[in-house]
Amino acid sequence: MTAPDAITVERPDTDEVVLPELPWLTLVWDDPVNLMSYVTFVFTDYFHYPNSKARKLMMQVHTEGKAVVSSGTREEMERDVQAMHSYGLWATLQKSDG
Repeated sequence: MTAPDAITVERPDTDEVVLPELPWLTLVWDDPVNLMSYVTFVFTDYFHYPNSKARKLMMQVHTEGKAVVSSGTREEMERDVQAMHSYGLWATLQKSDG
């Protein structure tokens, strides 16, 4: 049995670095209108978060002014922001820092 011939693989000469797409974030902001119990309900109803996680996120919104409630592709976060708006919450999306 003979060994196969060696194959030379050429690599393109480039300095371009391709980074994976960073995830996008959905932020929910504090507002003076919605009750804390309602915000907790929204997080459990839409995201299906357990009540403990929904309450923790709601308290972060209440005490810190905002909370990251989901992350993913831009399209997914646009959908989540739209859903939060349909519930009457103030939400935005932004690209993750890393």
